[in-house]
Amino acid sequence: MKNNDTNEHRVRQRRKEARPAELIAAALDLFVERGFAATKLVDVAARAGVSKGTLYLYFADKEVLFLEVIKQGLMPVVVEGEAMLGPHSGDSASLLRGLILRWWTLVNGTKLGGIPKLIISEAGNFPEVAQYFVENITRRVDALLGKVLQSGIEKGEFRKVDIASVIELVGAPILMRSIWECSMATSCRGGKADSERYIHTHIDLLLKGLSAGD
Repeated sequence: MKNNDTNEHRVRQRRKEARPAELIAAALDLFVERGFAATKLVDVAARAGVSKGTLYLYFADKEVLFLEVIKQGLMPVVVEGEAMLGPHSGDSASLLRGLILRWWTLVNGTKLGGIPKLIISEAGNFPEVAQYFVENITRRVDALLGKVLQSGIEKGEFRKVDIASVIELVGAPILMRSIWECSMATSCRGGKADSERYIHTHIDLLLKGLSAGD
């Protein structure tokens, strides 16, 4: 009997430890499906299979939950990209391509691709969340891209360009595609194959424009 009680306690403990991640996943699903304003915390709790009271044990309000969606969803992708820079010994073009495709796979290819649209639409209502996104996601991604571009220029692989402008030109088409796929893509042309062509075309044009070759 004692062993059964111990096992039940362990199961409950594991379940308790898993709840924050389950709530974050449920929140992301609903934020992307319905929008931030239309999503109620009671709906998030129901999607995660817990009571609203249980949700409040982990997250004080919807803004805090939104912040955790960003932290737990996008921060690991940024950290992985930064880790790719350290051991890379190949050419800068390959690294830049790899970084863009990795982001595309982990973010645009998942529900996380809906976060940029949420940030843009809710920036005025939740400036602290928007500021967190800028400081911890946007600026870190920009710094990473800047290092790759600077390295490519110094090695003679990329022609001399205005790095700040190129960083924007790297990200803007990806951001626009994310917004498109979370809004108009269901009514217009789209689909996975179309998205794959889009990102590879974007990368090819980018690298040809950066090339220092003849």
